[in-house]
Amino acid sequence: MIRRQISTAVPIYIAIYIFQEALINQFRLPWGGFSLLLIVCLIWAILSSPEIAALGGFISGVLMDLSQSSSGPIGQWTLLMVTASCAVSYLGSGSENLSDNPLGFTFLTTSAIVLLEIAYLTTGALLGVTVGGLRHILFTLIGISIWSMLVTPLVLPIFSRLHAFTFDTRSAL
Repeated sequence: MIRRQISTAVPIYIAIYIFQEALINQFRLPWGGFSLLLIVCLIWAILSSPEIAALGGFISGVLMDLSQSSSGPIGQWTLLMVTASCAVSYLGSGSENLSDNPLGFTFLTTSAIVLLEIAYLTTGALLGVTVGGLRHILFTLIGISIWSMLVTPLVLPIFSRLHAFTFDTRSAL
C-alpha cells in the first residue's frame, strides 16, 4: 500500500517543484516571496503521520537543494525539511481541532516556515554562506511570513483533498 502512496506523492512533489521553478520564482514579489513547495510539504506533514511526513520532507528537501535559487550547500534543505516535517507532523497529529480549523493550519504553517527560514539562515551562517545584512534579513523574513500567510489558505483546500486522495486507505465504490 505504501508503494502506491509514494508513487502517487512523488510526481505531485515534482510537479509542484517544476511549477515553482518555472513560474513562481519568475515573479519579483516585494519583500521576498513564498515557496509553494515548502507550504505544500508542511501542509502534508500536518496531515500525515511522522513517518510519511519525514519522507515528504526528504523528497521536498532534495528538490529544494536542487533549486537554482538555493544558495546553501547540498543537503542543508534536506536536513531542515526532514526535521521540520517531523516536528510539524508531531504538533499537527496531537491536535484534533487542527483538522477542521484553517486558521490553525495557516498559523502553524506560517510559523513553521518562519522558523525554518531562521534555521536555514543560522545553519548557512555556520557553514560559511553569506547571509546579508540584518535589515535585509528582517525584511525578507517579514515578507516570507506575509506571503505564506496569504497563500496558505488559498492552496489548503486543494492540497488537503489531494492528500486525502493520495493517502486514503478506504476503497471508493
